[in-house]
Amino acid sequence: MSSSVSPTIRWLLDGDPAIRWQTLRDVLDAPARVVTRERNNTARDGWGARLLAEQDERGGWASEGSTDGGLYTPKWKSTTYTMLLLRDFGLPPATSQAHRACALLLERGLRGDGGINYGRHEASETCITGMVLSILSYFEHDDERVDTVAQHLLAAQMPDGGWNCRRSRGATHASMHTTISVLEGLYWYEHARRNTRAVRAAQHRGREFLLAHRLFRSHRTGNVIKSEFTRLVFPPRWHYDIVRALDYFRASEAPRDERLSEAIDIVRARAAPDGRWPLPYAYKGQTYFTLERVGGPSRWNTMRALRVLKWWS
Repeated sequence: MSSSVSPTIRWLLDGDPAIRWQTLRDVLDAPARVVTRERNNTARDGWGARLLAEQDERGGWASEGSTDGGLYTPKWKSTTYTMLLLRDFGLPPATSQAHRACALLLERGLRGDGGINYGRHEASETCITGMVLSILSYFEHDDERVDTVAQHLLAAQMPDGGWNCRRSRGATHASMHTTISVLEGLYWYEHARRNTRAVRAAQHRGREFLLAHRLFRSHRTGNVIKSEFTRLVFPPRWHYDIVRALDYFRASEAPRDERLSEAIDIVRARAAPDGRWPLPYAYKGQTYFTLERVGGPSRWNTMRALRVLKWWS
């Protein structure tokens, strides 16, 4: 490692394989072979290996005592939320254990309307559908029914460009939470090279919805929608925040629109004097283990902030 690497970068590289490989790729522009070698370690060591070790015989997680067989509850130990973490860790898509879980999520979750839900619900739920599409697509799960799920989300897009899981209950304005989950799902679906023209158009409209709100402000009054939107939290679970949105804009190679600049300034301002970003909060719920201590420096937030700022620059 070069002696010119900053103490913050050295600290990131001393972290879990999930942090190391993404730092190498997104912050240091390391050679692909170096990145791939480190990425493969996510299945063998650290957080990724610990989650894989918790998988049950069905291919899922947290099945005992759950009303839906552990597919979506309990939060955050269920199969859905465990797979979201493995996606974010960058577990190699060809990992066989992940495909067992993908098959379970799709088989047990697909509803008659083409979306996904679990338990006794007959109708799909848009947030869950977006999350599960991102999982199936990231892991390149080979099943034609994945196309059905994507088509359902394309049809569910609202006139303002976003999505809302409460639309069937009368919602007329899209939700930031639902929209980011669907955008991530469509991004990974596009990455799998399926029906890209319609998917790109839907993502463009979805990004415009977020941009109209400058990622966190009311498009009508200019007021902050929720202060939580400006809080850097990992794992985000189903929650929206500006770093999650900016990381999506970065990954999807979207234009660096000036309407993102205020959110970028907030991310910069959240850095501690030592060049690291803290973890201010964690969403309450059951977990297999704690990734990082609330109140302490966060490798996840630091790595994500640095790669977003690098993209912006």
